[in-house]
Amino acid sequence: MPRATLRLKRPGLTEYGVAWAAMQSFTARRSTETPDELWLLEHPSVFTLGMNGKPEHVLAPGDIPVLPVDRGGQATYHGPGQLVAYLMLDLRRAGIGVKRLVQLLEQSVVDWLGAHGVSARARRDAPGVYVDGAKVAALGLRVKRDCSYHGLSLNVDLDLAPFSRINPCGHPGLPITRLRDLGLDLSVRQVGDEWLPVVAALLGLDVRGVERPPGEGVERWLMNG
Repeated sequence: MPRATLRLKRPGLTEYGVAWAAMQSFTARRSTETPDELWLLEHPSVFTLGMNGKPEHVLAPGDIPVLPVDRGGQATYHGPGQLVAYLMLDLRRAGIGVKRLVQLLEQSVVDWLGAHGVSARARRDAPGVYVDGAKVAALGLRVKRDCSYHGLSLNVDLDLAPFSRINPCGHPGLPITRLRDLGLDLSVRQVGDEWLPVVAALLGLDVRGVERPPGEGVERWLMNG
């Protein structure tokens, strides 16, 4: 039986609100026949607070905006130099539950880091991927009508200072690291290129890139299957 297709979109640096609205619209409009999609992008600086997030975990945002959003989890930071991967997956069609999806996403990062000689692990008490106790990747998902959106963020070469303005993922003083500090001198694009086949293999999907038509806005392109 041929494997299902995962449509890849790479919109580049995208405002968080634009990507968020597009994810919600895509998920609301998709049908049982809509191919799953993975969006690889970066965001301008923003703090987000998940549905279970407590405002007191945002300590001193300063001039960085704070957005309450509809993913799971607590407070986190996004900024240029961080790979953000949003996965729009029909869980029923894939035959997996949300906990298994979290495990697979974590494992994809662990496996990819392992291939580069970096030992990493996931934690059941705090979703994400950790190297020597420091968090390098964060996860937060939302599921509606058995379809996921949101996803994971992987710190490549971003400024880590804003993490000191929050309790990352609700944990005061949680150490945060990035690939550059782990000895991996790669661009966000390179990390995406290398991680993509790892996660696609774990999900059992074939990847097909989708280019944005000339003249079409990013939000419209993302929300349309």
